[in-house]
Amino acid sequence: MGLPKELQKLFKEVQRMQQKIEEMQKELETREIEVQVGGGMVKVVANGRQEIIRIEIEKELINPEEKEMLEDLIVAGVNEALRKAKAMVEEELSKLTGGLPLPPGFKLPGF
Repeated sequence: MGLPKELQKLFKEVQRMQQKIEEMQKELETREIEVQVGGGMVKVVANGRQEIIRIEIEKELINPEEKEMLEDLIVAGVNEALRKAKAMVEEELSKLTGGLPLPPGFKLPGF
């Protein structure tokens, strides 16, 4: 005896959702978020996997006497870039799931 039709439909829907999530993951890997701090003196770029892929620092900031400020700007830029990358992933996932509430702590595989 096979599975009830409702359960079969549910399994098909889960498989379809899984495929869409995999496609979204691949697309998000190529998307970038750029954050500028310190009036644009430090730029941080993150991808949709929430990885920092590039940091650009204006040469005027590379001064031993400004070391602490530069470190603070880098930390601020990295944190903001990761926050925005995470928000981008959550927004795309929300579009995919149609706004269905996901369990607390739910993470996409590979993210």
